[in-house]
Amino acid sequence: MIDEQTLQRTLGAALATGGEWAEVFVEDRRHTGAVLDDGRIEDMSSGRDRGAGIRVVRGETTGFAHTSDLSEQGLRLAAEAAAAAASRGDGGTRAVDLTRQAARPHGVRTLPEEVAKAAKVELLGRADEAARAAGGEITQVMARYGDTRRRILVANTDGLLAEDDQVRTLFSVSCVADGDTGLQTGRESIGRTVGFELFDAYDVEDLARRAARRALTKLGAVPAPSGSMPVVIGKGGGGVLFHEACGHGLEADLVAKDASVFAGRRGELVASPLVTLVDDGTMSEEWGAIAIDDEGRPAQRNVLIEHGVLTDYMWDHLRSRKEGRASSGNGRRQSYQHLPMVRMTNTYIGNGTDAPDDIVAATDRGVFVAQLGGGQVNTATGDFVFGMTEAYLIEDGRITAPIRDGNLIGNGPEVLRDIDMLGDDFEMGGPGTCGKDGQGVPVGDGTPTLRVARLTVGGTAA
Repeated sequence: MIDEQTLQRTLGAALATGGEWAEVFVEDRRHTGAVLDDGRIEDMSSGRDRGAGIRVVRGETTGFAHTSDLSEQGLRLAAEAAAAAASRGDGGTRAVDLTRQAARPHGVRTLPEEVAKAAKVELLGRADEAARAAGGEITQVMARYGDTRRRILVANTDGLLAEDDQVRTLFSVSCVADGDTGLQTGRESIGRTVGFELFDAYDVEDLARRAARRALTKLGAVPAPSGSMPVVIGKGGGGVLFHEACGHGLEADLVAKDASVFAGRRGELVASPLVTLVDDGTMSEEWGAIAIDDEGRPAQRNVLIEHGVLTDYMWDHLRSRKEGRASSGNGRRQSYQHLPMVRMTNTYIGNGTDAPDDIVAATDRGVFVAQLGGGQVNTATGDFVFGMTEAYLIEDGRITAPIRDGNLIGNGPEVLRDIDMLGDDFEMGGPGTCGKDGQGVPVGDGTPTLRVARLTVGGTAA
């Protein structure tokens, strides 16, 4: 996107006033989106964003500037602005030798930009028809399609020069069913770091029927119970809890601010010995997969908790540089207009040895959660509240009636310690967007079926 000589001169300008380290991040992003709501195309959009963010570090100070002008003059002006923000300077110049690093190809077969918009709209119509055919109680259907192609280039004064070409494709269906218990909703989504071939592997009509089934099932739901009880979380359905309530606490920037319940606890037993928690950007085709992070560091598989013991945190360049260690490949940013920070990629709890049916059978009374919804988390304490979007009673070791209007209330580290059964059926959940300090990045999460021995269920049953 930018030739090496221009990058070298830009980095030289960034250090000309006394900066210690500088970086150029270049991004070229194309995207397409379409929404079908109640049988009508409500939105069809496409666009392209290009620009560069330049970062200069001096001591504890970081200067940052971004520009949509990718000419050499535009880059130089941004570099000078970032340098001025970092330091008043001592003059001079510095030559930078760049060594290009090959990116791992994602093996995309069909670039979404090469597919006609009519083919994308057709998917929406097929999903709408399939969802409505699931039952007359389905009164509203919304289907969404989205794709992005994000090409990035990172160069810095350590001599790094790395590139990546990230393609993601997403489809979701939301349904509303109307019945005696009021309006009930169901949602399903698929998203992978692949091209339009996503729809060779996944049937949008099947996806729509599953979303409709979730909504229809809730029409017969009973109010959720309340109190402390065993909670079984189904495969792939509860990864968001561990992402939010545990993963964020393992990000080195929050640890450095003493805003994490896991700060200063490396080497300690912080979870059940059954638990191994991993963040892995190398999981091919998963929603959070990357070849390099947004600081040019190759993605890695990072074991954060191993058999219950906290082994490491996640690191970006600045935090790892301060600690005198390598980054873990977790420096990510929303766009060239943002500074990178420590972010997760694909975060999951690995398999155990229990059969999923045995976990349910071993539970006399409790709740089975098939899908968790959104929630709120205090990363400093780990306290959380999550809604249950699909859940059932467990009675006498069997999954029985669906329940509605229930939350899970607890503490992330306590949940990790209270996992007493772990299944052998690991599965990743749906695609997600992680928000942190106003920036959103694509992330994945997953779990096998697992049981938390004690967890507070907030329901409305008498």
